[in-house]
Amino acid sequence: MPSIRDVAKRARVSTATASRALRGLPSVTAETRARVERVAAELDYVIPFNASSLASGRTNSVGIVVPFVSRWFFGTVIAGAEAVLREAGLDLVVYGVPDAAGRARFFDRMPVRRRVDALLVLSLPLTAAEAGALRALRVPVVLVGSTAEGIPSVRIDDFAAATRAVRHLTELGHRRIGLIGESDPPPHGFTTPGLRRNGYLHALADAGIEPEPGLEAAGGFTAAAGETAMERLLAQPDPPSAVFAMSDEMAFGALRALRRARVAVPDEVSVIGFDDHELAAALDLSTIAQPVADQGDRAARLLLDQLRRQAPAADVVLPVELVHRGTTGPAPAAR
Repeated sequence: MPSIRDVAKRARVSTATASRALRGLPSVTAETRARVERVAAELDYVIPFNASSLASGRTNSVGIVVPFVSRWFFGTVIAGAEAVLREAGLDLVVYGVPDAAGRARFFDRMPVRRRVDALLVLSLPLTAAEAGALRALRVPVVLVGSTAEGIPSVRIDDFAAATRAVRHLTELGHRRIGLIGESDPPPHGFTTPGLRRNGYLHALADAGIEPEPGLEAAGGFTAAAGETAMERLLAQPDPPSAVFAMSDEMAFGALRALRRARVAVPDEVSVIGFDDHELAAALDLSTIAQPVADQGDRAARLLLDQLRRQAPAADVVLPVELVHRGTTGPAPAAR
């Protein structure tokens, strides 16, 4: 097995310089670092974990705390972050907190202590105690999809995005607009459903439409629950002519329910989702496209900037885009 001395000798630098270059430490020129990294790659040299940790005080790992590992949104964010971290030579350690008990256990025990160099937290609105526990780790922390004082974040403007989706429907002449959202209260105290519902209500108010509680149904952010929610909306005495689903997966379920009920889309009912899921285009679903993988990418880069002390903490709000496809059209009355 090649040693750090072999790398140093071939790169024509001291052993100490080779070690600093490979561990990303300062006081090494860019030219020297590139030469050492090239030689290390040629020799298939990898820094021993224990030696690297003892020398630098680092674990070369980044932790990510996520409520639902198997869901498309979270998996896509993780994939975006992992690509950046892998390129930087860092490993990703995933901590799932799928329920209240798991979340409480995580923040009580803080299993990431001394095991990671930085931490990403996905879509979990933090309590004051949880935020304090993360600050006490004294490692860089970045939030995705939520905010907390003193902790940098990457997110979208869910309120404005939902407003834009529903405004698309009102501009098409729809007056009876249903909402497929989340249960109340939402799991984990998620703030995204509330922000998107407020956007829905705001767009209705802008159009002079009085909201109707009977036109709202919980879809649980899954296709199966979205299908059930659409069935409940169709069972109303006066069903909606359009529906805003807070996620594409719920919209997929809604489209299935409409197809089973032989309701034409968009001639009888229009449907717009949220996310631009990888299957949205295949189903010709109108949606709000948010940069899901880019949120993981940007969050990982914020962590790297902090680890390298290259930039101050930031709060990044990424743009969204309305994608008009075949599931939304003029209201039947307007047509």
